[in-house]
Amino acid sequence: MIDLENETPVFAQLVEQIKTAVIDKKLKPGQQLPSIRQLANDLEVNNKTVAKAFKYLERDGVIQTKGYRGTFIHPEALKNSVIDIKELIDSKLISVVKELRASGATDAELRISFQQIVNNEKE
Repeated sequence: MIDLENETPVFAQLVEQIKTAVIDKKLKPGQQLPSIRQLANDLEVNNKTVAKAFKYLERDGVIQTKGYRGTFIHPEALKNSVIDIKELIDSKLISVVKELRASGATDAELRISFQQIVNNEKE
């Protein structure tokens, strides 16, 4: 169920609900999910919203797409559902920022370098 009044984006709600269903063993490894179009129709949301959620879930190893055969719960979905990618990113960035500040880097220098790296301007 999607709560359109919730401040959490719809795609993020969907990602969290699928991960929770995996953790609660309501969705099991190998189980097929509805197509993007079918799930979007069922939830009355845009296809692109469901596609974005599926992209994140596939990135996190919670689902896997098998071409024209469909999308399935990944064999390692349970293990992969408990990893919080945002928490991982935050903890690593906090550590690096503290280290660089201690070395004398300014916030402006950090922002500029970060933006360049994110934009693949530096390698």
